[in-house]
Amino acid sequence: MIRNTLLTVTEVGLPVDEKLYIRKNRIESENGSNGRRISIVTGIHGDELEGQYVCWQVQQRIAAHPECLLGTVDIYPAMNPFGIESVSRGIPAFDLDMNRIFPGSEDGDMNEYIASRIVHDLEGSTLAIDIHASNIYLTEIPQIRINEMSAERLVPIAQKANVDFIWVHGASTVLEATLAYSLNSRGTDTLVVEMGVGMRITKEYGDQLTDGIFNLMKELNIWSGETAPVRKPIISSDPDEVEFLNAPAAGVFVKTLSHGAMLKKGDEIGLIIDPLSGKTLYPVLSPCNGWLFTVREYPIVDQGSLMARILKREIGGQPQ
Repeated sequence: MIRNTLLTVTEVGLPVDEKLYIRKNRIESENGSNGRRISIVTGIHGDELEGQYVCWQVQQRIAAHPECLLGTVDIYPAMNPFGIESVSRGIPAFDLDMNRIFPGSEDGDMNEYIASRIVHDLEGSTLAIDIHASNIYLTEIPQIRINEMSAERLVPIAQKANVDFIWVHGASTVLEATLAYSLNSRGTDTLVVEMGVGMRITKEYGDQLTDGIFNLMKELNIWSGETAPVRKPIISSDPDEVEFLNAPAAGVFVKTLSHGAMLKKGDEIGLIIDPLSGKTLYPVLSPCNGWLFTVREYPIVDQGSLMARILKREIGGQPQ
């Protein structure tokens, strides 16, 4: 059998005798834990909901086979509860991106204090997985993004997470004020997952990542049960491999291809149209051969809006 314990990570007082709580669900075997702990984190951005399904699915699978749980699983579904409740990316009223205030400060304002308590609570995890979605404008293939300074340590772990793509970023492109950077710099291995689209849940991606989480749990001796085979991801650490495609004009974007498509130079990704005149303003064409791993989801575009990201590499089919 398993034991579920709802714990308060931190609480702060609010006006009118209210309190803000950050909570987690700790799942352990009733026979005790072997000292290994995986932490599943999501909800830092209130409009990114893909991780909500993963939190539920992980707990469902553990409940179905409680005898297989060897270590501890901590579930943090709502790091920014006000953002989730108000469907806001940042912290409402403060107009603040929560993932730009870590590691926070015990002596800082309310938000800095909350951030510091979150980092303190997550420190010491054997592995933390910080789940994000894209915004409402773009759809992302399931991927893990890694700071190049942590790549040697984290890429081998990320390869077991059942994602399609591992994108190693240069240090200058990774903000030091993120949760993942703060934890990794303190010695707590943390993977950042990006997948799907804002304000939606893509069940197939959630299932895919959940398979990967259980594979990682087995590798870490937290889970002894059966796990699904994981796919071999594409790995890119060369910034020149990624082509950013921007809209040449404002209009309405009608998508032709979905992300994950293999492209040839000149392939049509979509059209920018003008509903008033009935004209096609521009075809959005691939400037290179490659793999479409990000594509525009929200139809209204301005000149310069990001339309797609393409990995400029010849790939013989989808990741396996």
